Amino acid sequence: MSKKVACVIPARLASTRFPRKVLAPLGGKPLIQWAYEGAMKTGLFDQVVLAVDCIELLEAAKAFGGEAILTDPNCQSGTDRLVELDQKKKLQADIWVNWQGDEPFITKEMIETLLQSTGEPGEEIWTLKRKIDKPEEITSQNVVKVVCDQSKRALYFSRNPIPANEKNIYKHIGIYAYSADALKRIASLEPSPLEKAEKLEQLRFLDNGMSIHVHETYQEIFGIDTKEELALAESLCYTFT
Repeated sequence: MSKKVACVIPARLASTRFPRKVLAPLGGKPLIQWAYEGAMKTGLFDQVVLAVDCIELLEAAKAFGGEAILTDPNCQSGTDRLVELDQKKKLQADIWVNWQGDEPFITKEMIETLLQSTGEPGEEIWTLKRKIDKPEEITSQNVVKVVCDQSKRALYFSRNPIPANEKNIYKHIGIYAYSADALKRIASLEPSPLEKAEKLEQLRFLDNGMSIHVHETYQEIFGIDTKEELALAESLCYTFT
């Protein structure tokens, strides 16, 4: 029997650096619409849902024909919104993909890379990495780095350069896929000391012995965290229509 793959796009209206970011207009439509339509366009998901934190976003999704579900505004992360959908049985799936609402230009090829080993037994979590080719990204605290073992499983994530004195450094591309069992296990885990130190929730998974399979992508991701990045995205968006 084939597995049901659901794509959940968490979206919250409050944002510290860029308030109301997910409703900011890009190419004449709100940012979350780009993410929703991008996910639909891949043809790889059985269901695409926006997990939103307020009625305003719920109405915005309805306005462009998107499927949206209201989640607790107190959720601390996008993963928490997936957990809520699962626990309250608002959505069911075998594989859950977490696609951030502020990343409008993720491609079908990236999702195919992410999902390529989801049929293998014993796998729990999947994500992506890309080789850093801009020197300034190596030292940037906003660019998360990842190191893996020889089986492509994550060993550690950090905002600092890892490994030391190495030319080939990889950044983490923050899109995840979870097995249904992994998502249920995550729901029971408390934040770990490493997670708090690095401010990276994936370290909670590693701290508790969970396996994260990291596939390499050669494509660049473009997340929008500031008004300046939104302006840059405006010049790029017409190549993705």
